[in-house]
Amino acid sequence: MFDAIVNNRIDLEGLTFTPHLADVEALNRETFAGTADVTKLSYHAYAFCRPNYALLTAGSALGRNCGPLLISARPISPEQVRSGTLRIAIPGVYTTANFLLGLAFPEATDRTPLVFSDIEGALLDGRFDAGVIIHENRFTYQDKGLHRIADLGEFWEGETGTPIPLGAIAVRRSLPDDVKQAVNRVVRRSVEYAFAHRDASLPYVRAHAQEMSEAVMYKHIDLYVNAFSVDLGVEGTRAVTTMFDKAAALNLVPVSPEPLFV
Repeated sequence: MFDAIVNNRIDLEGLTFTPHLADVEALNRETFAGTADVTKLSYHAYAFCRPNYALLTAGSALGRNCGPLLISARPISPEQVRSGTLRIAIPGVYTTANFLLGLAFPEATDRTPLVFSDIEGALLDGRFDAGVIIHENRFTYQDKGLHRIADLGEFWEGETGTPIPLGAIAVRRSLPDDVKQAVNRVVRRSVEYAFAHRDASLPYVRAHAQEMSEAVMYKHIDLYVNAFSVDLGVEGTRAVTTMFDKAAALNLVPVSPEPLFV
């Protein structure tokens, strides 16, 4: 998604970007501290920094059949999760994955944040009863003998009928409006370039991906980078608005009068 920006393959409209790579929860917390002008973050986390940041309509990870999975090393039923007695590893307090876990299983309150790539190992080591996985782990957990308890994205789609808003790109509100709009155009242009020149971004992806096969890497890209990444459109915007309306109604996030999008 960002290869064309980082490697100057497109018109950046005079903007200069300094890349900073980190785990999603680290990016969430850095956004709370206001350290970046433009940042990727979880949609859930955005609710906690909405007064200072606005969402782009380009660059989102949003779609259907792509949600986080609740898994375990031994067969566990959803009823056991609802008992509230299980120790569950999550990929960060402010991730959308944790938000969806809370919606689907509000009784499951014993949660411990880990780096997302450590969760499968923690389950296999017996440190946790269950864990919520995201990203490429969705494609690899069964190879390690792990079991699916629930698809949290499937739960969301069943409840709302909308796609699942996972990750977004936000820009600092204090930047001039013309700069914010330029950032949105540049990100959209970068995604469009990636679609038009599929092989061009592969070296960049390989350099920064977790250890995974090329087949898994392609599955990851195809699942999370899609038409909504180019522009949310009416359907994507409705999904994002539904998430924040639902979260606010349940008192799960702060309420802010600031508009969501640039």
